[in-house]
Amino acid sequence: MAKHLRVTASVLGAPIDVLEWDGALSRIGTWAAARESRYVCVCNVHSVVMTKQDTGFMQVVSEADMATPDGMPVAWMLRLLGFAGQERINGPDLMWKYCARAAANGESIFLYGGMPATLDILRAKLLIYFPGLNIAGTYSAPFREMTSEEDSAVVQSINNSGAGVVWVSLGCPKQEKWMAAHRDRVNAVMIGVGAALEFHAGTTKRAPLWMQRYGLEWLHRLCSESDRLWKRYLVTNTLFIFGAIRQLLFHRS
Repeated sequence: MAKHLRVTASVLGAPIDVLEWDGALSRIGTWAAARESRYVCVCNVHSVVMTKQDTGFMQVVSEADMATPDGMPVAWMLRLLGFAGQERINGPDLMWKYCARAAANGESIFLYGGMPATLDILRAKLLIYFPGLNIAGTYSAPFREMTSEEDSAVVQSINNSGAGVVWVSLGCPKQEKWMAAHRDRVNAVMIGVGAALEFHAGTTKRAPLWMQRYGLEWLHRLCSESDRLWKRYLVTNTLFIFGAIRQLLFHRS
């Protein structure tokens, strides 16, 4: 595999890449063109806090080929640590921007995860916005544990499709652990994008732009799915705030 220059900074112990949109897209494109087996984690507050609680997950993020600052608070932390102007490189926008690039360059993508109906809607929508996009295949992973035979068949399907990028939507930390387990098996760049497939299909509504810019996307999701997400946001946001304060005080001292 070709080496690349990489700058990372620790956010609560998690190594997050310091990079711009052009750099992120270009790096992924280079890997995809060579069909290199790589994986990219997009790290929001929840995933950063999870690295402190799960050593296995910390290893997965630490060994990723790229870990982008998905959440606005994560990007703010990088700015406070001395990387002024660090942008938020989030999953949904990364997918959308890269699909535009792939359509222009004749690259192929693969969609992994999500419900079958969501994948059908998303495929149709992507082809409307990006007529030249080659969606080489889709797969709706079952909620149960896959057998080794099923898994091998899916890997073969992805590799035979010719896709350079696989958009993985299994939720955190399942998608990150799946990508790490399939490095050197899937001949493509695997990118974990969480709910991006649902956002772009329109089956789940994304927060307005002003909420995204002010780091309030979590609040929109909390209001939309309070029964499922209230505990996650209450706990992880609090832990992130205290962890960030502790790190910044130590950094400045």
